[in-house]
Amino acid sequence: MDLDLKQMVAMVDIIAEEKNLPKETVIDVIQQAIAAAWRKDNGDKDMDVRCELDLNTGQADIFIVREIIEDDVAYNPATEIPISEVKDKKKKVGDTVEEKHKVESFGRVASQTAKQVVIQRLREAERDAVLTMFEDKIGSVVNGTIVRVEPKLVRIDLGKATGIMPKSEQIEGEYYAVGSRVKVYIKEIERNERGAQLILSRGCAEFIEYLFRQEVPEIENGSVEIKAIAREAGRRTKIAVAATMPGIDPVGTFVGGRGVRVQAVMNEIGDREKIDIVNWSDNISEYIREALSPAEIQKVETDKVENKKGEMVNHATVYVSKEQQSIAIGRVGQNVRLASKLTGYDIDVEIAKAPEKKKKKNVEDSLLSAVEESEEEENSEEE
Repeated sequence: MDLDLKQMVAMVDIIAEEKNLPKETVIDVIQQAIAAAWRKDNGDKDMDVRCELDLNTGQADIFIVREIIEDDVAYNPATEIPISEVKDKKKKVGDTVEEKHKVESFGRVASQTAKQVVIQRLREAERDAVLTMFEDKIGSVVNGTIVRVEPKLVRIDLGKATGIMPKSEQIEGEYYAVGSRVKVYIKEIERNERGAQLILSRGCAEFIEYLFRQEVPEIENGSVEIKAIAREAGRRTKIAVAATMPGIDPVGTFVGGRGVRVQAVMNEIGDREKIDIVNWSDNISEYIREALSPAEIQKVETDKVENKKGEMVNHATVYVSKEQQSIAIGRVGQNVRLASKLTGYDIDVEIAKAPEKKKKKNVEDSLLSAVEESEEEENSEEE
């Protein structure tokens, strides 16, 4: 079974139209397939082979690329060539040379290899083209349908493309069922040697911000704003908010009447995750107090310290009563950890020392002292 190059060239326009791909992409895929087939029949798997295809004649030329190395150096003939064997004397060590071969025909195995490469590369190119359409949607939330649940990720169909939601981007404890409709945040398009992949999230802080933007119209008109968000998905979120106009209660605006706005967000992410909405302040001590709520803070001291990497970082020591220490730290350190993320300060929680009590004078001692002072005055007068 031979590989008909002229037939493949004739199909370029048809394939490009069917797959909604640029003609240049289809040509590149075919050239890659021809190079792979030639290497299968005539070369070595390590060879750096490229192909040039003449669309007018259907003729294909193969070029083997080799790097020039010094003579008498152990080398791999598939990828390297000693300088003494190079005909072009202008070339030097480190340059590359190309050896040209005309493609006449392919054997059955090579032909099958070429067809497999075409199918695979066209599929990859088609997927990349679809994902490119989503580039302008990065940072937005869309609806999708769960099509597969795996131990480390969930595959979600978005209509024209399928994305993945890794374990790290999921809400802890949330159940994902095949066929369920979910809202997901389009985080990024990840490209690597295996191709492009659409990364989706429900566990990121940006997802929470989007949900509040849907519930709080005052964000759009600019009267309130979100300053910072710290989140541990499925457990707890802290969000710092501020008003840009006098007379507005930013926390109340986000909570909504009878808590209707914050409840709408919780309905989407689940009641297991608690949401703390606090006032942002440009006074860092006040901001840290707010961030550590519901704990009552007695005093805040801020400074800069050197971390393990030798970098100077913002640091705060907060002082609380013994009864408030566990509240400030939170379960497994969650409250102080989120407050640290929210404010950008490393926070240590210390128990405040109780103020020293003044010694109360005994009533009898006081009377005795008064009598003694009176006697001293009388003696002084008599003298």
